[in-house]
Amino acid sequence: MDIIESILDDTEPKSEGARARLRRLVEARPDNPERALLEHLLATRNLPSASREPSAKVPVQVEPASLHLESHDAKRSVSVPISHEMRESIQSVLTDKLLLTAFQPVHALPGGEVVGVEALTRFVGEDGAGADVWFNEAAAAGLGTELEIAALHCALTAAHDVPEDLSVALNLTPATAQDPRVRDLLAAATLAADRIIIELTGSLASMESPSADEILRPLRKLGLRVAISASGAGFAPADLIDQLHPDIIKLDRHLIEGIASSEGQKIRAKAIVEQARAAGADIIAEGIETAEELEEVTALKVTAAQGYLLGRPSVHPLDWSAWSIRAQTETLPTS
Repeated sequence: MDIIESILDDTEPKSEGARARLRRLVEARPDNPERALLEHLLATRNLPSASREPSAKVPVQVEPASLHLESHDAKRSVSVPISHEMRESIQSVLTDKLLLTAFQPVHALPGGEVVGVEALTRFVGEDGAGADVWFNEAAAAGLGTELEIAALHCALTAAHDVPEDLSVALNLTPATAQDPRVRDLLAAATLAADRIIIELTGSLASMESPSADEILRPLRKLGLRVAISASGAGFAPADLIDQLHPDIIKLDRHLIEGIASSEGQKIRAKAIVEQARAAGADIIAEGIETAEELEEVTALKVTAAQGYLLGRPSVHPLDWSAWSIRAQTETLPTS
């Protein structure tokens, strides 16, 4: 309950009525306070404060550079059309925890031992929609941060079964990474901070300021590491990298695909690797699907790699445990 109160301190509205409502939800679900919190957040975000009646259009606050949204203006209030089906689907996820965490192994290069995992959200449902679709819809409904925080809680819980010698990468947009509730969740996690990597996804435009490093300071104080993704033309400029001081820079699939046959891809990837080394960051190549791609990134002397060729995401704890055991006896595929 102390954690719930701490999170509520940084959540609107701050009225005593809101606190009382949250307490009632927690009392109704004493074994699942996180679900009570998410229901509270959903209700206060989705319903207008005056009438508390459902509306076809709900004024929401759009954070700068929220997940997959193109606008990078200052925070502003806009009206976003929200379909009944969209709201119902997102509400089901938030209140019923209809999501799972899959982990994908990250292999050190050139040796091949598994050194970490990346948490990937999987949604329980029959519509076949991928994770990007869910997060896009949540962001459009003004619930992107709430869904990210639900996924973060799910990943932190699942990480209890990841071998202790493996790091755990967690994906967050810059807007959500700045939310005080994220720090509260990470601080309360049983996962050791030095095993946690926060990977900033999407646009970093909202962090382009002289105080970009201050945005991550509350997380860095916990002792965790920060990773950013490089995707060619959309990569962060050098001055922003200097401000953020990322511990890890990842080469995403857009840079890896076709690298074996494209001189342009090789030149772009090499330039980013050199930039990462100059910044003192480790380099991870993701989306490795062929032996030729693996050979090329190994030649670039990247720190580690992940992808379907090396290991597919799994929701099964027995797989996670086996990665650490296998790492002592198996090597990466070479052909």
